[in-house]
Parts: sequence; structure tokens; C-alpha cells
Amino acid sequence: MVSFDNTEIAFSDRSDAELNRAQFLFKIVGNPTLVKLGQIALNVGLFLRLPIKKIIRSTVFNHFCGGETIEMCEPTMARLHKRGVYSLLDYSAEGKETVAELEQSALEILAANQVGKQDSRVPFSVFKPTAIFPNRLLAKKNANAKFSQKEEIDWSAAKQRINLICASAEKNNIPVLIDAEETWFQDAIDELVEEQMALRNSQKVIVYTTLQLYRKDRLEFLAESLKKAKEKGYHLGVKLVRGAYMEKERLRAEKQGYPTPIHETKADTDRDYDLAVKFCVDNYPNIHLVAGTHNELSAGYLTKLIAERQIELNDQHIFFSQLYGMSDNISFNLAVNGYNVVKYVPYGPILEVMPYLIRRAEENTSVAGQTGRELSLIFKEKARRRAS
Repeated sequence: MVSFDNTEIAFSDRSDAELNRAQFLFKIVGNPTLVKLGQIALNVGLFLRLPIKKIIRSTVFNHFCGGETIEMCEPTMARLHKRGVYSLLDYSAEGKETVAELEQSALEILAANQVGKQDSRVPFSVFKPTAIFPNRLLAKKNANAKFSQKEEIDWSAAKQRINLICASAEKNNIPVLIDAEETWFQDAIDELVEEQMALRNSQKVIVYTTLQLYRKDRLEFLAESLKKAKEKGYHLGVKLVRGAYMEKERLRAEKQGYPTPIHETKADTDRDYDLAVKFCVDNYPNIHLVAGTHNELSAGYLTKLIAERQIELNDQHIFFSQLYGMSDNISFNLAVNGYNVVKYVPYGPILEVMPYLIRRAEENTSVAGQTGRELSLIFKEKARRRAS
């Protein structure tokens, strides 16, 4: 069983100054009031055109992001590779609507595909559907509403983008992880991803779908996905996460008067996540799994299942994944023990990735114990350094 308490391994490449910055940031994101005030201050600063980018870059951006461009991510990628951890370049712009913005996002994703072809440190590419599909069209498709003639043209153009990206991943032999989004987009996304899996995954897994296990229906969806893959003759790739839109989902359900699609308690989400992990391992090698988790119990549970099934630790069917700037105790302790670990390395222009950074802050605030655990590990490492 891997221990996730070794802070010397977790923070061996972090300077004292970097630890102090991390401590400062996690204290802020652990306070809901400060997070809300920070968002207000950001909006005011942008409206008044104040020089706030420098502050953002030196604090939250440098901690959670690799850089503003792929090239600027190189030091982060090298740093992770030295520790035995792979990088996943994640162009973190999202929620785009204009054709120019959507096309630019597609070009960035294609560029990341190309990096993966040439660089063994990058085993996957990734994108959010809202980076290449207009939100309004995903929502309309999700609701089975009729498109106008113009919307049909826009939808066709967006489908060409996802097809081009997945075809590029197939050509470059770089699997692509397609992220999950809010429930009012997800049925449409699931349909798009299933189409691409049927097209690309006949010989090996190129396209991965993503399941958010805070949703009440995802265990059933996982079983149905495997059934469809077997019936249609393609391999199933799955990334499992708990979910990142909890507050938005609950608020929308309450406002619109429908039952919340997500679990009422964290315990229910944890249960379904671990059941999904077990389902994937039980169906090895028919499912390729990327286990995205910042939960030590879930990470430990997967190592136990791997041992019980006598699966090689570096078997390419199973990867662990965490976000850059979070849960280094999980990532690096897994890596030093020989498991496949990949860190999401977000990048993009500072103001373009602010929605991602705000979501990270909200996630750390809303998930009980996450921020406290990060801080306790930092305090432990600082004490160890003082005593050594």
C-alpha cells in the first residue's frame, strides 16, 4: 500500500518560497468569503483596466498553470518528468462563442496533439467541448430543440472541429481525453464522444470519455458504455472524476424546479467513484482507465485493486491523474512507487484561463477537507525542513 504522507517526496522540488506561496493560496481558497471577494476584486480590476495580470501571474497562475503558451510550459514539464510524472497539456480556455475563438481553441488543441506525437513526456491530449462548440448549441442539442438553418451550419462546423481533433489524435497515436461538462450540455457531448470512439477506437483506445461520479446516473452509464463498445466493436477509454460543477448544478436545479442530478452527500459520490474504479478494473483489459482523483482513499483503493488483479504497476491500461498544483503527495508518491501518473498542466493567456482558476478556488472551498489537507502537508514539510 502506497503511503501518501511522505512530504519529503511530495515537495522535494519545491523551494521554501514556493511552499510559502502555496500556503498563502490554500489559506485564501479555504475561505469562501475571501474567494467571493477575490472574484469581485478581479471583475472590478478588469473593468477599471488595472494592471492585475502581474499579480495573478505571480500567485495563483504560477501555482496552478504551466504557462501562457505550450513553449512556456517546458520548465514545468521537465520538472514533472524528472520526478517520473507525465504532463497533460490542457488549453484551459472555455465557454467560447465566436467562430474566431472556437477556431483558435481548435488550433491550440491540435498543437498539443502534435507535441504528444514528438514528446514521450506527453502521453495524452485533452480538451473541453465548450472550447470548440458554442454553449448555446450544446444546450439546444441537449434539449432536443430544433436548430435554425444558421445553427445547423454552426453545428456542422463544430462537429468538423471535433472530428479534426480526434483524427489528428489517431494519426499522431496520442489518445485524447474529452472532458465532461455541466449536465445541460452532457447528453449532447456523450453522443459526440460515442461517435468518435466508434470511429477511432477499433484497434486501440484513442478517444476517452469522462464520467463525473457526483452524478447519480453515471454508474449505469458506465455499464451501458461498455455494453455499447462490445456490441459495436470498439475499445472503451474512460476517465473518472468526481465532478467540478457542484454548486452550479444544485443552484440551477433549484431555480428551475427539477431534482438535482448530483448526489446529496460527498459520501455517496465517494462510494460511486470507488465502485466505478472497481468496475473498470474488474473489466480489465476491456476498459482503459484514467483515474482522476485528489482523494487519497480512492487512489489507495485503486493501488489495492491493481495488486489484487496482479496488473503490472506501469500497465498502460491504467493511469492516475491529478491537477498541477494540487495533491502532490498523491502524484509523486505514486510515481516513485512505479505507477503511471499524469498531471494536468493548464495553459493559456492569463485572462483566458481565469474561469478555470476560479473553478479551482470554488472546488477547494466546497470540498470538505481538501484545502485543510493541502495545508497540513505544507505545514508538515516546513516543520521537517526546520528540523533537518
